[in-house]
Amino acid sequence: MAFTPSKDHKRREREQKKLEKRMAREAAREEKRAADAEAARIAEEEATEKARWDALTPEEQEFETLLKEEEAEKAEKEKEA
Repeated sequence: MAFTPSKDHKRREREQKKLEKRMAREAAREEKRAADAEAARIAEEEATEKARWDALTPEEQEFETLLKEEEAEKAEKEKEA
């Protein structure tokens, strides 16, 4: 005689699939929230940096640019070594 799963067993399987789908949706929502929060944080940092940059005089801006270039060159040399 062949074994056939009970209706109760089938019901549990359906409920388990539903639960897994719900958990996957919640995980996706949480990942999206985290990504949105990170994007907002980055945007805020960029806005702060832009406001700081706009407050500088042209001479200070030129100095900052040169300083950043020197730091980039130094980091590149350290990376090569």
